[in-house]
Amino acid sequence: MSKEHVKRNVEKKQKPSSTHTLLSKHFKKVYPFELQKTSSLLSISSLSSTLSRNSSGSFTDSSSTVDQAISSVLDLIAQQPATRETSSTAKTSVAVLFPQPSLAPENSEKILKRCNWITKTSDKLYVQFHDECWGVPVYDDNQLFELLSLSGMLMDYNWTEILRRKELFREAFSGFEPNIVAKMGEKEIMEIASNNDIMLAESRVRSIIDNAKCILKIAKQHGSFSGYMWGCVNYKPSINRYKHPRNVPIRTPKAEAISKDLLKHGFRLVGPVIVYSFMQAAGMSIDHLVDCFRFNECVNLAERPWRHV
Repeated sequence: MSKEHVKRNVEKKQKPSSTHTLLSKHFKKVYPFELQKTSSLLSISSLSSTLSRNSSGSFTDSSSTVDQAISSVLDLIAQQPATRETSSTAKTSVAVLFPQPSLAPENSEKILKRCNWITKTSDKLYVQFHDECWGVPVYDDNQLFELLSLSGMLMDYNWTEILRRKELFREAFSGFEPNIVAKMGEKEIMEIASNNDIMLAESRVRSIIDNAKCILKIAKQHGSFSGYMWGCVNYKPSINRYKHPRNVPIRTPKAEAISKDLLKHGFRLVGPVIVYSFMQAAGMSIDHLVDCFRFNECVNLAERPWRHV
């Protein structure tokens, strides 16, 4: 074999390397991302060697030959099952090479642990009352008068029914201002009792008005109704640590003692059960279950020094 023949064969073998370089440069103009970095696409080097084996002639530097080579490469890429895209998934090539992060929410809202009597079907107003009011120490005379009046309505309704009409009660009884309620006469009593939205019997209306008069008398003797009520518990809430609803009492010896004293002062609708419900609502007795999220919050409020408003 002559030296010239050997030299021509060597040049033919070197041609694919130059073609590899041309293909790489041309592809980088069309596809800025690097194909050889994906497992789903053929690398330029493997495609070049495949084309070298399958093509009948050697590659040249002409632009037409390069275009033919690119067309062949794209045909081979399209034949790969992993990169075959449908019309719904072929909106962008970058999505194949660089998967987008999940758009699912990181964490759902944390579910608060409440007392067991608060369920999924509980009225929103009742849940709000549990979360914001029940067990919070109250020192204002008007608020204590309101809670005592609402607790007295438990004779006829439950807390949910009472809370739904709470704003109507406030409007009817002038914000439970004892000075105003104590002066209500027969006209006001009949208007409230005949209000179908309030649904409060005449005897209940009279009881609330009588209690307002008693509060004014106690305020003169003890400085305030708040001072009198908190004095009954030595100005410190009772912090209970109940684990189960069955452990929470409906009346206690302390509630019975307060009930008797209130009756002596002329109060009405102040039996031991009603009084204890009032004490729970006014934060005089902390009866949230220990695993309820409100337990520690109410305990922190209860451990503050007693303050007279």
